[in-house]
Amino acid sequence: MSWRTGCMLALAGMLAACGQPPAPPGVAGDPARGRLALTQYACHACHQIPGITGSEVYVGPTLKGFATRRIIVRNLPSTPENLARWIRQPQEIDPHTAMPALGVSEEDARDMVAYLLTLD
Repeated sequence: MSWRTGCMLALAGMLAACGQPPAPPGVAGDPARGRLALTQYACHACHQIPGITGSEVYVGPTLKGFATRRIIVRNLPSTPENLARWIRQPQEIDPHTAMPALGVSEEDARDMVAYLLTLD
């Protein structure tokens, strides 16, 4: 196990101990690791994300209430698979989006999805 992986797991464990809700049924990924990944990829620089502090100049939409959204963007239905794809490859879904492709790994995307789907 690498040093980075060990630190991520330790931080994820600490976050989980702080009362992080579990992922919704049928959703792969770990919400505590997802919260950490959203911070590491600096998603909070553009989005207001409950539970994550960041800038107060948001160029992207708030992610509050994401668990209840029916559409992710345009006409893309809100499913865990579509959300992970959007996080990893936003320009493939909407070539005109301002959201950058950040090189998010599949595992990190699954974890991010698990966290976002806990946000009512």
